[in-house]
Amino acid sequence: MAWFRNAYHFDKTALKVAHITDCHLSKDTTGEYFSVNTAAYFSRCLQAIAKLDVDCVVFGGDLTQDHSTESYQLFAKLIDNSALSCPVFWLPGNHDELAEYEKLTSPQILNNKCITFLGGQLLLANSKGPTPAGWVTHTHLDELSQAIGQVPSVVFCHHNPLPIQAYLDKHMLENGPQLLNTCVNTEHCLGVFHGHVHHEYRQTYRDLSVYATPASSIQFSKHTMAWQQEDLGPAFRVINLTIDEQQNLRLSTDVVWLNE
Repeated sequence: MAWFRNAYHFDKTALKVAHITDCHLSKDTTGEYFSVNTAAYFSRCLQAIAKLDVDCVVFGGDLTQDHSTESYQLFAKLIDNSALSCPVFWLPGNHDELAEYEKLTSPQILNNKCITFLGGQLLLANSKGPTPAGWVTHTHLDELSQAIGQVPSVVFCHHNPLPIQAYLDKHMLENGPQLLNTCVNTEHCLGVFHGHVHHEYRQTYRDLSVYATPASSIQFSKHTMAWQQEDLGPAFRVINLTIDEQQNLRLSTDVVWLNE
């Protein structure tokens, strides 16, 4: 349970969450990824999120493109300089290093991987493997199962646990079914959210909804195994967790596109 041990708690029955992912920053604000200024696109998302009165932000990984310490510092600076006032939680992507995240000193960027509220919890899993493909260790799967327990839960990871019939399937979560079976078998997981694939998807696995959030940077073309990119503008996802009349936790979600 070490990964999920230190929980951050919201003393409220409903939670509004922004999920933003795959910003691919470089060492300074001029850096580009497939001709997109990633710092500018990330900043646009932060400004839009700040207007939505969310309780927290979950950053879904692939912070860096050039793997520099400065890119992590830029991430913190862009958050600090934005109008965003809520806490920002993170999980690692295949491009990222845990040690670089943990060196950040911004009081707004927190290392907690379990976010609780009076209606349930968010669990931020680690799918970073030894290659660009994802891997969740057996120990971590046990941690996840124990953390969900009897609590209504929403799980986040970086890699896609299901194939999307597109290029990034070559780097998907290699033991994705094991992760999803762990979630389904608890009978308390409401949904799984991931990034990595740079586009919007919704899939189902054993009646469990699996959602992909588009990148704040460039998107990757759907329905092709070719390596194709599309500048569709930055995007993020909003997740609403509310209690219904029967006192059950309900999930609703929409993607916000910031097309000009």
